[in-house]
This record gives sequence, structure tokens and C-alpha cells, in this order.
Amino acid sequence: MTDLLSWFSAPARRRPLLRALVAAQVLYVLGVAGAGYATTALGQRIILATTPLDPKDLLYGDFVRLHYAISDNPLSRWHGEGAPTRRQAVFVLLAPGPDSLSTAVGVYPQAPTPGAGQAVLRGWVTDVYRGSFALRFNLERYYVPEGSGLRLEKAGRLHPLRVRVSIAPWGQARITGVDAALK
Repeated sequence: MTDLLSWFSAPARRRPLLRALVAAQVLYVLGVAGAGYATTALGQRIILATTPLDPKDLLYGDFVRLHYAISDNPLSRWHGEGAPTRRQAVFVLLAPGPDSLSTAVGVYPQAPTPGAGQAVLRGWVTDVYRGSFALRFNLERYYVPEGSGLRLEKAGRLHPLRVRVSIAPWGQARITGVDAALK
């Protein structure tokens, strides 16, 4: 411990190295935060249908676990050689559907080129069944203000929730909002 303290009170020749280390850490934190804001500002916006699950975690507070309609796919949507495998990275081609909700057109092992009005969402395979497969997108948790998770879950039981997602040009996706569907 005293060696560490003596290093911080080091002579002037070590101070530039210490400053560079602190600057690198600050730049890293700013870069992570900036990437999130850039995803929201520059990303293509889509809307996905979802149902909420399990709204409470004692360690993390109120959140809603989301299960997207595009998470479950028949094998006919798979556009790769051979069947998909668990933990395989995939790309879901989305097209606007009814009520401005995005629907899955196909699932690919490599990123496809989207057409006009289409988007590509990156995910991975979680399970493969006899005639279908399940996907995950790293968008399955949405944190809400304390006390509102159960209210959102109840609204989702009546009608699917609408999740607004922004997909950046470099592939990162971020939830920008969750609304109860109006019918």
C-alpha cells in the first residue's frame, strides 16, 4: 500500500504518465456515454411489439423484462446454410408492418443489405427447436421509475406494448421508449 501511495506522490517524471492514465479513463467513460446518445440521435427508428415479464429485481429496482414478437421465428425465415445454432450471431431484417410495427422478414448469419424502409437488428440465437428458433437482442430489459413496473406489466397483459428502438448505422441498438398499444 505504501508503494502505491509513493507512486502517486512520485517525482515529476511520472506525472505525465499518471495524467495520461486519468485522461484515458475519462475519455473512455465519455465515449461510452456519447455512443449511447449518438445511437439515439443518429439511429434509424423502429417500433417493435412486445409483452412484459417479471417487473421487479431487488438489486436493480424496477424494470420490465421484454419478450419481442420478432424473438420467435419459424425455420422458414432462416437464410443461412444449415440450421442456426445456439449462441450464433444473427441479423434480423425488419420491414414496416401493420400499425407501423416492424416485423421480421428474414434472419441471416451475415448482415443483409436493407431495402427502402427496412432495418437490420443484430441479435443471437438462444434456442433451436424442431421447427423454430428463438432470438435475443440485448434489448430485453427496460428500467422504469420505481413503482411503475407493475403498471406497465398490467397494461402489457391487455395489449402488446410498443417499444421504440433506435438502431445506429454501426449496429448498436437502444430502447428510446415503451408505450402501451392503443386499440
